[in-house]
Amino acid sequence: MTDLTTSFATQIAFGTDNFAENPEPRCPCVLLLDRSGSMQGSAIDELNAGLEYFREELNSDSLALKRVETAIVTFGPPNIEMPFHTGQHFVAPNLTAEGDTPLGAAIMMALDLLEARKAEYRQNGISFYRPWVFLLTDGAPTDEWQAAAARIREGEAGKKFAFFAVGIEGADMATLKQISVREPLSLQGLKFQELFQWLSSSMKSVSQSTPGTEVRLQSPAGWAQV
Repeated sequence: MTDLTTSFATQIAFGTDNFAENPEPRCPCVLLLDRSGSMQGSAIDELNAGLEYFREELNSDSLALKRVETAIVTFGPPNIEMPFHTGQHFVAPNLTAEGDTPLGAAIMMALDLLEARKAEYRQNGISFYRPWVFLLTDGAPTDEWQAAAARIREGEAGKKFAFFAVGIEGADMATLKQISVREPLSLQGLKFQELFQWLSSSMKSVSQSTPGTEVRLQSPAGWAQV
């Protein structure tokens, strides 16, 4: 994490930008990002640029700025790069590529982080939208992932969250299909900016809706092979 991100994480537990001052319902999104060694080069550069674009897009919408909370969990080694923050405290990390692909452990970490945040919402009387977990990976898991897949199936069935999986070139799509209840999508080339444009637009649409209602999403055809 950057020093600035570390500072925010230290000063503001879980990125809580004061529920009393900002009682808006929250729209939590966990970005679960592969930064393993195989992402070295253009892929990690484009991913970093996409994250900055995502931050800028959320900050351009006054309601999304208050409601959308983003957390970033990465793997090589599973790590919380950024705890949940609304847009004003979102600092896009500069990721470097290293390590293997412990996807199972990273999914568990992301879901634990999400459950802890939801508990904070409840404790503070903050309503929230169905959370999103958005996975980007270019490889195959190098650890045990079956328990994580079972937890995703359980969470989806109970509407605890919506889990989306996107395979970058080289991803093990067959395994992703076993992990994700929703059909995984394949990224076209390195269209990370187009992907994050779609994601920011989706988050804006969700944040402008009433919690608990379904939102019709745009087609991902501009960045994914569908």
